[in-house]
Amino acid sequence: MMKVERNQKQLLAAYSNELNAELTNILNYWIDNAQDLVEGGFFGRISNDNRVIPGSPKGSVLNARILWSFSAAHNFNGKIEYLAMADRAYQYIIEHIIDKTHGGVYWSVDHAGNKLDTKKQVYANAFTIYALSEYYKASKKQEALDMAVGLFRLLVDKSYDWSSTGYFEAFTEDWQPIDDLRLSEKDANEKKTMNTHLHVIEAYTNLYRVWPDKTLRSHIILLLNNFTDHFIDEKKGHLNLFFDENWNKRSTLVSYGHDIEAAWLLQDAAEIINDAASIEKLKACAIKISDAAVEGLDGDGGLWYEYEPAAGHLVKEKHWWVQAEAMVGFFHTWRVTGDNRYLELSVGNWDFVKNNIIDKRNGEWLWGVYEDGRPMTAEDKAGMWKCPYHNSRACIEIINRITSQIPLVSAEKTF
Repeated sequence: MMKVERNQKQLLAAYSNELNAELTNILNYWIDNAQDLVEGGFFGRISNDNRVIPGSPKGSVLNARILWSFSAAHNFNGKIEYLAMADRAYQYIIEHIIDKTHGGVYWSVDHAGNKLDTKKQVYANAFTIYALSEYYKASKKQEALDMAVGLFRLLVDKSYDWSSTGYFEAFTEDWQPIDDLRLSEKDANEKKTMNTHLHVIEAYTNLYRVWPDKTLRSHIILLLNNFTDHFIDEKKGHLNLFFDENWNKRSTLVSYGHDIEAAWLLQDAAEIINDAASIEKLKACAIKISDAAVEGLDGDGGLWYEYEPAAGHLVKEKHWWVQAEAMVGFFHTWRVTGDNRYLELSVGNWDFVKNNIIDKRNGEWLWGVYEDGRPMTAEDKAGMWKCPYHNSRACIEIINRITSQIPLVSAEKTF
């Protein structure tokens, strides 16, 4: 047994060391390549081979994720250069992306910082809460916390469905109903989506860490109930993605990345608010969801993107963010169960990332690879969706779990 435990500790130490080095690589890429020294903030789009695309819009989600990533990295290791980047992102958000008339954040501004797409997407506002909360922890600036609290209250006031619970997806600039609710062209045009709710709960949970308010806690519990009542398929374990306003399911699509992301985020939320009933319920959900996500694993350790059961169609692409969430999600489920299969899946996915997703020539992570292993070079290295959030967070989350004071479960076998 001692030999087995020693081998496990060696494995975890190596995993932690490699992720620590990779976190530095990821953030150095954004420091070296993403700062817009002419128009301010960060470039709106960078190609896979590191060419800045002139005149590209700057998305609120990208800027919020940059703010979160560098704030979280500073909170993780105290590096002053990370706080300086977080300061830069924060300043750009408050100067250009916050709507000072109607509240909330614009979906995008143009390359010069003028408002462009003024839609109020709840998803983008949630990420801004998430980022501001982390930045407050790093900077201790009261105005950042006040802004996060204000955005929370705004979302509850403008987008919460007091009749059926949950959050409506999007609004016009002045928070009126809007016909096109979609986050992107690939999404269904429905009033309530799993993706938005997952990131609202993520945002509220991070805000609760620095502002443990009773009303905020009650809204986190309501969101957890939305997941156990509607989003998590009790039989299959996958997440249901799209609903109408009355919680009628509107899609059968499976998103493996969101499955495994929810497996750890939901239980984390329950633990942070210390709700005993939710913790136990979501431990069981974490196992069920993780087992469902395993269906999307390829033999090389990579996790496929999406599956449409009605058409029997598997999207045979392995995107960067899906792999990052697989690393964390399976690691989390190992800690919950003590079953080393899940640790093997996490480490195996990291091996896949090292061999296929990390761009050893141009830096950072590729958008993804196709079925035959070819890199998706036509996709962005930085853009409206491509950012340092998923991969930097995976590094931080796993290292923190490895180095935490929670006793490690004894290994049953080595690998």
